[in-house]
Amino acid sequence: MLDDSQHRLGFGTYSLTGEGGIETMTAAIESGYRHIDTARLYGNEPEVGDAIDRASVDRKDLFVATKIGHFEEPEKTPEYVRSGVEESRERLDVETIDLLYHHWPRRSGEIETVLPVFEELVEAGAVDRIGVSNYTIDDVRRARDLIDVPLYANQVEMHPLLQQHELHAFLRENDIHLVAYSPLAQGTVFDVPELTEIAEKHGTSAATVSLAWLLDKDGVVPIPRSSDVAHARANLDARDLELDREDLDRIESVDDTVRCEDPDWMEW
Repeated sequence: MLDDSQHRLGFGTYSLTGEGGIETMTAAIESGYRHIDTARLYGNEPEVGDAIDRASVDRKDLFVATKIGHFEEPEKTPEYVRSGVEESRERLDVETIDLLYHHWPRRSGEIETVLPVFEELVEAGAVDRIGVSNYTIDDVRRARDLIDVPLYANQVEMHPLLQQHELHAFLRENDIHLVAYSPLAQGTVFDVPELTEIAEKHGTSAATVSLAWLLDKDGVVPIPRSSDVAHARANLDARDLELDREDLDRIESVDDTVRCEDPDWMEW
């Protein structure tokens, strides 16, 4: 479903909580977003569920993704995963989670513990697709050897300052989507001359250019997050921006590297 044009640009919900968060997410859905991304760690699954309920869009037209498992959560056991996913379904008020991610493989052996339970949940109908988040190429290989259900997506940081060429190529070879979080490098794209000059050329913003660059790539699905409804709506303009070959080459030539999420224990 992430190949569908309506779902190629998702909406990230990190830190969107309370009534304000519900209103922002409802407005995002009303504006045209059909792919909504959350996580157990974000603490806002009930708000996401309320936003889905309030929006005048049929549930069947939405693609709802959440995540379980993170280095700040307790050590994973199969029982923890099963109960956590059931809690997520209840908080989101959905019968089936469209895409369930394993959120950061933190401890040795966690991949082997979590993913077989995910496979059980797919077979039981509680989950439709399995995803992973912040997996390296070696992690993805381990995951694919563990389970028979296909891996649908790997959610990682990706933007013009972290272009992920090797990982993207590997995922495409294996028919796995790359879902790009922090696609605007948490605002750093506004300071990149190549992007601001291309934006001026097209009469748009560096944010729109960055998102359009990601959308131009096969199998890449950016999920920008904004607490400002006007900015969220403006990000949708990226679906209509056509960058020419010169634009794309200029962005590809950016040689600065910025990784916004880089915990000390993670080996990329």
